[in-house]
Amino acid sequence: MRKILIANRGEIASRIIRTCKELGILTVAIYSEADKEAPFVSQADEAYLLGAPRVEESYMDMDKVFEIANQSGAEAIHPGYGFFSENAAFAKRCKEEGITFIGPSPEVIAKMGNKIEARLLMKQAGMPVVPGTDQAVESAEEAVEAAEKIGYPVMLKAAAGGGGIGMVSAANREECVKAFASNSERAKRFFGDGSMFVEKKIENARHIEVQIIADDNGNVIHLFDRECSIQRRNQKVIEEAVSPFLSEQTRNEICMSAVNAAKSIGYVNAGTFEFIADEQENFYFLEMNTRIQVEHPVTEEVTGIDIVQEQLNVARGKAILIDQSEVKRIGHAIEARIYAEDPHTFFPSPGKITTLIVPEMENLRNEVAVVEDYTVTPFYDPMIAKVIARGENREEACDALIAGLEKWQIEGIKTNKQMVLDILKSAEFKDGNTTTDFVAKYYLPNSKK
Repeated sequence: MRKILIANRGEIASRIIRTCKELGILTVAIYSEADKEAPFVSQADEAYLLGAPRVEESYMDMDKVFEIANQSGAEAIHPGYGFFSENAAFAKRCKEEGITFIGPSPEVIAKMGNKIEARLLMKQAGMPVVPGTDQAVESAEEAVEAAEKIGYPVMLKAAAGGGGIGMVSAANREECVKAFASNSERAKRFFGDGSMFVEKKIENARHIEVQIIADDNGNVIHLFDRECSIQRRNQKVIEEAVSPFLSEQTRNEICMSAVNAAKSIGYVNAGTFEFIADEQENFYFLEMNTRIQVEHPVTEEVTGIDIVQEQLNVARGKAILIDQSEVKRIGHAIEARIYAEDPHTFFPSPGKITTLIVPEMENLRNEVAVVEDYTVTPFYDPMIAKVIARGENREEACDALIAGLEKWQIEGIKTNKQMVLDILKSAEFKDGNTTTDFVAKYYLPNSKK
């Protein structure tokens, strides 16, 4: 594999380019008119303009992406996360064009992309799933009927959803009726599929996930767990490896359940099984992300394994470079996502970055999508950077992240930097009370004082 096209933008494009350079692989960047000054464009060996800023006219224009792939002579495409990363039609088109897709097969993407089908597959694999419907509910009345059987509160979820989009909780019949109408319409708009299903809402829950890597020879290993419970708008803000909540016994059980499930579906590539865990450490399958994830660096920091490199090796038909017994966990890592957004309303806050100072510090890793004088546009996800810190233990990692963020300077736009700092410094976070309702329970009430 001599040349790879990266069908993505921002920090994940830069991240993939970095590993490719280390491996001597040439890279091709594709970019929209809005991203012509973005760092990833100049970091790649070649760069091609896709089109106008809107994703439909640039990053999601499949024909244009393949036209550039063929023009540039790229032998493979790395989709990063988002855009085409979990698009079975895109993976199938790669096959048809004779280009290697750095990801699982289109058949597996399709199966795991439908949340209802994925629930059934995981049940068959012996994995616990959240009590809920095994078929789509077609109307608000059906949703209410299902919710009353399951017991409120419930979550209404889009069958084709992902990334926290398409999930709404309902505590009673009225909320369920209202949530069905709005969420079904939203799901149609985002995913082209308005199918919904109903699950029991787990109270005081933790969002736990397990990173796995699988090759074409049937080898599957896990790289331990991450806890990603600190969220706003059902999207993650702070992630850490490993979870401060799980006992070693539960950790081993949840990691091995992910390995066995990956084997059962013939999975190949890096992937993540997402779970919800209750206060008694009972864990339930939520969904599988058939791609690399935003939060992969915390796993890399505690295992020393380059997940992008493993993806490239597996895509080239090579066996995983390491055995499960060789995967060691050392220390603790915490990641903070920096968003260009209002820290109180969580609405995006685009604009020109007038000052950007990114500190270089021991035990601090910066994955940055922007530079000074760069204009953050309203066209894409507002995440502009990730800051990752590691330490010998959770306390050290937390202190290192606080020290790093306090030296971060970003002016000209609103960001959530202070919100992240407030959370990291709070007694509740330090005590490990990191349930999925953390922001609503602890941050928002204090932020209004």
